[in-house]
Amino acid sequence: MRVRRIKAIAVKEMLQVWRDPISLMIALLMPFMQMMLLGYGVSLDVKGLPVCVFDREASQNSQALLKRFQASEYFSIVDGFDNYRDVTQALDRGRCQLVLVVPSDFTERLNDFGTSSVQALVDATDTNTANIAIGYAQAVVSGFSNDVQLQTADRTGSGIAMLQPVAVQSRVWFNEDLESRDFIIPGVVALVMALVGAQLTSLTISREWERGTMELLVSTPVTPMELMLGKLLPYFAIGMLDAIFCLALAVFWFDVPFRGTLGTLFFTTSLFLIVVLGIGYLISTAIRSQVGAAQIGLLVTLLPTTLLSGYAFPIDQMPPIVQGVTYLVFARYYVTILKAVFLKGSGVLDLAAPILAMIVYAAIVAFLAARAFHKRLD
Repeated sequence: MRVRRIKAIAVKEMLQVWRDPISLMIALLMPFMQMMLLGYGVSLDVKGLPVCVFDREASQNSQALLKRFQASEYFSIVDGFDNYRDVTQALDRGRCQLVLVVPSDFTERLNDFGTSSVQALVDATDTNTANIAIGYAQAVVSGFSNDVQLQTADRTGSGIAMLQPVAVQSRVWFNEDLESRDFIIPGVVALVMALVGAQLTSLTISREWERGTMELLVSTPVTPMELMLGKLLPYFAIGMLDAIFCLALAVFWFDVPFRGTLGTLFFTTSLFLIVVLGIGYLISTAIRSQVGAAQIGLLVTLLPTTLLSGYAFPIDQMPPIVQGVTYLVFARYYVTILKAVFLKGSGVLDLAAPILAMIVYAAIVAFLAARAFHKRLD
């Protein structure tokens, strides 16, 4: 193996990338576009949920309860009704996702029994939003209920009996503000790295076939190992630059906390790039069409990284069979590492298991990629 040959192949590949507008767009624009689109477009938070009300009592207590909903950042009262028919039409037409119905005996039951209830009608066509909305509504009603209990205790002098005997004092670690963006953005970095790496390297060998330069390449004294290293080194450098760019966007633009070390991040990113670039190179050696290679590269990287890596959907909530399949998805380990490094500040020792899995994956892919190319034209 000679460094001079590897350098010559690397320079040739870099010139091809520079002269190819599609490759340049993938390398330079795709990371920015993906970070912006997914960073702003994907969110698990539910805020400003449109709420309609049907206040059958219209008392001071019912209005106090509704004002709590209006004051919450999670709800926005958009309309009020005086009959169930309008309520049904509002839900059917998507005008609101939650309807609060205050019964006519709301205050009477509070005074006589110390308890009362309100009805919440929820549009559950989106079950995730419906479940979150119900949880938020219960929290608002619970806060109102506690205040009513305290007022009743002060008025009747039975404060000790009216207070709840057990209370939960929660402390949230790692994502104190419960922002879904802090959970999603690290996974977006993995998605960008997978897409950019596989898309670029899947075109390396197939480009030579389509341009008719494979004969010249085969006739040179370059060995398959030298060819692979020369082809992949420029994309490794581009991938690391994209990783730095995505890290800067995540921390300084989206304000995602970064509590780990850069050494841990870049070491694991290097392993991930080896896997992604190796997979792209394997695809390129097997498929001689650039369009076909790009499509397969997209299929191999986009779907597993999006659906089975834990990027957006928790793995522990998947069926057991699917959870077993996720162990074969290379992006699962990198997403786990990214979230732990960003939010927990985990080091190499804390991440020994996923890092070891990444090393094994990188070794297998590198071995297969080194044996994939043969210097013949058949």
